[in-house]
Amino acid sequence: MTVTAEAPAKKSAAAAKKTYSYSSDDIKRMLPHRWPMLMIDRAHDVVPGVSGRGVKSVSVNEPFFAGHYPDHSIMPGVMIVEAMAQLVAVVYVAEIVEAPEPPAEGDPSESVGYLGSISSMKFSRLVVPGDQLSLEAKLGQRLGGLRQVSVRATVGSELAAAGSLIVTTGRKS
Repeated sequence: MTVTAEAPAKKSAAAAKKTYSYSSDDIKRMLPHRWPMLMIDRAHDVVPGVSGRGVKSVSVNEPFFAGHYPDHSIMPGVMIVEAMAQLVAVVYVAEIVEAPEPPAEGDPSESVGYLGSISSMKFSRLVVPGDQLSLEAKLGQRLGGLRQVSVRATVGSELAAAGSLIVTTGRKS
């Protein structure tokens, strides 16, 4: 994990925000997902509980390419959404992992909730083997045990997908 301090744009009494970067090994400790469903390779510019960016390198070896248009491989939209949702989970869990007080005993990945709703999702570009998805997530308002989130995925400067998600804020036993 890497930590950086981000200076505020304007001089104010507000403290500088710390941002964090997480490797694939860090992410495996934060999320309950495993191959073939672990969909993000790294996360960066993570402001715990607020926002973050991530990377998904798309390989021809992904298992879904075997059956999703085998003669014209394209990443299924639901997998793009899953990658964005996993970045949301990293941003959420980072708030627990990076808290000043050490987390209570237990696995932080157990606090990862579920995808509750996908709204206004638009797909603008096909994602194919060799592409690198740049992911962004900004957590919005809390709605009881739910959280509204804005997400987007780009390949280079081209928008691939963008929309809103609603996620649960933790798993129930």
